[in-house]
Amino acid sequence: MKSLADLKKLKEEVQKKMNLRNSDYKYKIVVGMGTSGIAMGAREVMRAFLDEISKRDISGVVVTQSGEKGASSMEPVVDVMQKDGKSVTYCQMSAEKAKRVVSEHIVNGNVISEFLI
Repeated sequence: MKSLADLKKLKEEVQKKMNLRNSDYKYKIVVGMGTSGIAMGAREVMRAFLDEISKRDISGVVVTQSGEKGASSMEPVVDVMQKDGKSVTYCQMSAEKAKRVVSEHIVNGNVISEFLI
């Protein structure tokens, strides 16, 4: 059995995660992390998004993952969704492309058409 302090700590951690899921964001970046995505470098892509957003101290962006996207020949696949419902899907992503998406799409609002499906 856990102590009361352990249970309080667990409760706080869960609440933080729930707040992150429901947080007010401008962009939500969803990296496809199914087996084919991982095999094609999705972990590195996700890490690049997280590192670049952190390095630039950008707020209002949630980075998360999903399962298989069903486009194994185009992996890694990344959806960038705006709070207003607009969404684009980038394919064959790499860490370098992820950094470019942050600088051009997230920071400046310009979709990179050459990366789109």
